[in-house]
Amino acid sequence: MAEPTYRGTTGVAREADLIARVAEGDRRAFEELYNLYHRRLARFLSRLTRRYDVVEEVINDTFWVVWRKARDFRGDSQPSTWILGIAYRKARGAFRAAARLAEQNLESEREPLTTETPATSEELRDWLAQALAQLPPEQSLAVQLCYELGFSCEEIASIMNCPVNTVKTRLFHARAKLQRLLPQLAQPVGGGGKAGTP
Repeated sequence: MAEPTYRGTTGVAREADLIARVAEGDRRAFEELYNLYHRRLARFLSRLTRRYDVVEEVINDTFWVVWRKARDFRGDSQPSTWILGIAYRKARGAFRAAARLAEQNLESEREPLTTETPATSEELRDWLAQALAQLPPEQSLAVQLCYELGFSCEEIASIMNCPVNTVKTRLFHARAKLQRLLPQLAQPVGGGGKAGTP
């Protein structure tokens, strides 16, 4: 059975109803909301850090806030925008706290980008994940919210608590960096190898 999407009207109404029930202390609704969002948040946050203990910490902190602040959700934004906004703020603090430890292992964890053309879409996804990991967290997050999850610049600004123009600037710089990191995606590479697909 397919996982409910972020954007479906039925899913949005269902999630808003779950948050309203959580606000009344309904633990079963909280468990259902947790199950709906855990995998989404885990995939999302794991693009920003390879520290899976940090990912789980952020998810737990996010849902603790959801449990305590569910009454503050008034439906001005989509449930996913509200929850991702909480996760983003928690992630920023957690990533800063883990940054020094992570930096010691960062270079050894990263595989060098290859200049060969990807043989499969799986390989292409791996390359993109490597490139996203090398972007500043705010840029990587903006790219994922925009291109992977389909949020508008206005919604991303709400999640990241910044002006819309800041989101656009982050996306611009992220695209420029990705083109440098993945030249085979931007244009054919000179030399003996095969040309990449634009």
